[in-house]
Amino acid sequence: MFARPNAQHCQVAYVTNDIEAASDAFQKEYDAPGFYQFTNVGTGADAGGPQLKIGLARVGGIEIELIEPIGDTAPLFKDVLPDGPGLAIRFHHVAIRIDGPLANWDAHLASIDFDRHPIVFEGALGDQLRFFYTDERATLGHYVEHVWLAPELYANMLAATPTFPPAAVT
Repeated sequence: MFARPNAQHCQVAYVTNDIEAASDAFQKEYDAPGFYQFTNVGTGADAGGPQLKIGLARVGGIEIELIEPIGDTAPLFKDVLPDGPGLAIRFHHVAIRIDGPLANWDAHLASIDFDRHPIVFEGALGDQLRFFYTDERATLGHYVEHVWLAPELYANMLAATPTFPPAAVT
């Protein structure tokens, strides 16, 4: 599943109960360069699905994602968090990004044995974004996100995300 044409490991993701405090902790304790924060509420991607606050940073070519579930809309993300007060940050998934045209996404999708790697969550945003999560907890201890972004959306996300080392100015 990791070794596929046009696929590369691109992200390590954590779930938190307080995205602002988690962002501060990653910046102070782990030298993250800051986080681009947004929510999926009102984007069309949240119609009846999980509502999330998301923070992105890029360090050494790998994206760090922070996810704060909003209310009870996102059990896939919320269920890993402990009850009670205090900041909680829990590892949740790694992501594999499929590069290139949408046909590459279709080929990736066709290459997965879903009996061995069951989908637990999936979605899309028009012709701009496709994703699904497979449940790999029995063998790896976490989920794996498979994601494709249209090249222009990916470029916009890269431009908005704080990065270390900073991109060279030409």
